[in-house]
Amino acid sequence: MAKDVLCEVNSCRHWAQENKCNASSIYIVSHSSKEASQSAETDCKTFEVK
Repeated sequence: MAKDVLCEVNSCRHWAQENKCNASSIYIVSHSSKEASQSAETDCKTFEVK
C-alpha cells in the first residue's frame, strides 16, 4: 500500500498541506465498464468539496 497519497485538488475536504490526502481510505473508479488503461479513464470518488 502507498505510504503517502498525494493530491493537488485543494478544494477537496481531504486535501492537506504539501498536497497530502488525509482521507482514511481512497476509492477510485473507471469511467466505463472496460478496464482502464490510462489515468484519464479513472476518477477519485473520495473527493468531497470543502
